[in-house]
Amino acid sequence: MALHCTPSISLDETELEESFVRSSGPGGQNVNKLSTAVQLRFDVRRSPSLPNAVAVRLMKLAGRRLTGDGVLVLVAQQFRTQERNRADARERLAALVAEAAVPPVPRRATRPTLASKKRRLEDKSRRGAIKRGRGDTSGE
Repeated sequence: MALHCTPSISLDETELEESFVRSSGPGGQNVNKLSTAVQLRFDVRRSPSLPNAVAVRLMKLAGRRLTGDGVLVLVAQQFRTQERNRADARERLAALVAEAAVPPVPRRATRPTLASKKRRLEDKSRRGAIKRGRGDTSGE
């Protein structure tokens, strides 16, 4: 089975590594007995499923969640059950990969219009006149 992120990108189950740890979230009396939090690890750098450009964008998006080895670590402990935390971690990973799969729109340089230049200069002179009126008025 695979984790589908976009129509063209699916992550193989063997690429995901899950471990279950004690959760600090809700759980009542079970909070100290059961390991309901999920720690999902995904090696972005060595993943054959991701195109190189997507992997680079994903590493930028991951921020502090990325280890020095290029492994993305997601911790899910919002819910009381292991299954829901597991599903939450997988959904978050799929959303991150889907966001990284969208290439950024390149910025096209534009020139300011003549009217906008005039407006800017008029605003500057108006602001300068206001400031000139503030200073020492004893010379008048």
